[in-house]
Amino acid sequence: MRYKWNSLVRSMAVRQRRRLRESEAAFILLAAISGIVAGLLTDIQQMLAHGLQEIFYGVTANRLSSLGEIRHPWRLLALPIGGIMLMLFAGLMKGRARTPIDVVEANALHGGRIPATDNLVIAAQTIVSNGMGSSVGLEAAYAQMGGGIASLLGQWLKLRRNDLRTLVGAGAGAAVGAAFGAPLAGAFYAFEIVIGHYTPSSIAPVAAAALTAVFVTHSLGVEPWLLATTAERTVTIGDYLLFSLLGLICAFLGILIMRMVTFSEICVQGWTRLGRWKPVAGGLLLMPLALCSPQTLSAGHGALHLDLMLQPALTALFMVLALKIAASVISLSFGFRGGLFFASLFLGALTGQIFAGLLNASGLGIQVNANDAALVGMAALSVSIVGGPMTLALLMLETTHDFALMGIVLTASLLSSALTRELFGYSFSTWRLHLRGSNIRSPRDIGWVMNLTARRLMRRDWISVPDDCTVEEFRAKVPLGSASKAVMVDASGRYRGILPAAAIHAPELEADARVEPLAQLSATALDPKTNISAILPLFDQAGADDLAVVDASGKVLGVLSEKHARRRYFEEIEASQRALFGE
Repeated sequence: MRYKWNSLVRSMAVRQRRRLRESEAAFILLAAISGIVAGLLTDIQQMLAHGLQEIFYGVTANRLSSLGEIRHPWRLLALPIGGIMLMLFAGLMKGRARTPIDVVEANALHGGRIPATDNLVIAAQTIVSNGMGSSVGLEAAYAQMGGGIASLLGQWLKLRRNDLRTLVGAGAGAAVGAAFGAPLAGAFYAFEIVIGHYTPSSIAPVAAAALTAVFVTHSLGVEPWLLATTAERTVTIGDYLLFSLLGLICAFLGILIMRMVTFSEICVQGWTRLGRWKPVAGGLLLMPLALCSPQTLSAGHGALHLDLMLQPALTALFMVLALKIAASVISLSFGFRGGLFFASLFLGALTGQIFAGLLNASGLGIQVNANDAALVGMAALSVSIVGGPMTLALLMLETTHDFALMGIVLTASLLSSALTRELFGYSFSTWRLHLRGSNIRSPRDIGWVMNLTARRLMRRDWISVPDDCTVEEFRAKVPLGSASKAVMVDASGRYRGILPAAAIHAPELEADARVEPLAQLSATALDPKTNISAILPLFDQAGADDLAVVDASGKVLGVLSEKHARRRYFEEIEASQRALFGE
């Protein structure tokens, strides 16, 4: 009886999963549910991080970086204490053989699949890092938990690969949209930064997730993130030209910051004596920076509003910009966890204010509104570091409600994005994955490329002949017309080259001559792990129709033909495009 009942439950579950996979309305509902959960998790993570700040610094939400001074310097011990917490956490995770998978990597390489523990690890480390005052933002944790929960839900329902990637993007975008009270920015965060493309079939679920997430935060009484801006303005061609220049400056600054983080990480990794104590050392280094300016603490929400309101002098802005860059570089390179999303917004605002101040003091008769320059700088620098020009342009629109500035912000953002791609080629997240050995430049799905390896493509019905074989023996084993090639191996079965059958059946060859001198490509073979993107150029370089697949010991595992490899490559591209456009 129990067996029949369990079988009935399983069959019902299978039917429901099939309906969810096949119904567009059901998928939109599923995305909306993911958005609700993402909104709740975003609020919980904010509460936890701000709770840590209140405990260790005695300040309320988003007030840490807006402190005028540190009245009790001993409170800054929270920074190395946070390092100790991360060190202990790393000790608990010592048995892990890999680094956690974030949402961008999951969508680019793993078809949207994220293990549950990876979500918890990234979120916990980010909350501790931000809550204890290091110069990192919570947006990475928001996106991870939102996308991660969506991934687990999609895996449980056994969604198709492309649907799962869309659901992960919807969850991540919903979480970011909830954090700022900006559903349009959240939706475009999903499209530009997590999914990597727009399609008609993905618009509705992504929008549903973003709207429901923002609705949840509003229902819980969380105020949207708003910025004051100029009430009235006349936008001229001169404004577009000036702020385009600001966009280019922000691109150079963004590239510089990403390079500085990388250089610092390499240096810190070389200090082997620090070992697991790197976060603690980083926390100690952040303490004097915070004493110089509390605006270096945390992501900088309060500091951004404070600077926009007070309009500090140029010297103060330069000092805060330098200190905040140093704090962000130290935080990331010494092992604190988080992203540069909001830090880049704050740094961009400082850059814009400096840009306006220098022009206004230049004596050229040019007057630039510092608040407008700050808003343009926020978007342009964040686009350079994070990516997503439409995401940042819409974020500025939703947080300022200023349609007149929208065109200028978008222009500067597009220029910053284009220059960064031209000179650098990566966003901060994809750059860090590149340094770890991943060939990722965007969240577009290249997992199928990585999975299409020589081992999967090779033919296993190949013919082998020993390297001491004679022409007569070869002709007896490989009659003309039975096979075009044979693989030559030594007595231990190790690869020694490929023998073309037609050449060895040439009538001018002596029957007792050895075939070894006729072997080709003896120094060229494929590793079984080589993926299709590396296989195809190797055929061109070798000028070969077939290549042997050889393991580390030199033993032949199979043979791969260029014709088969190219056919499978184009088949996978066509299948990917059909899945993308829902055909």
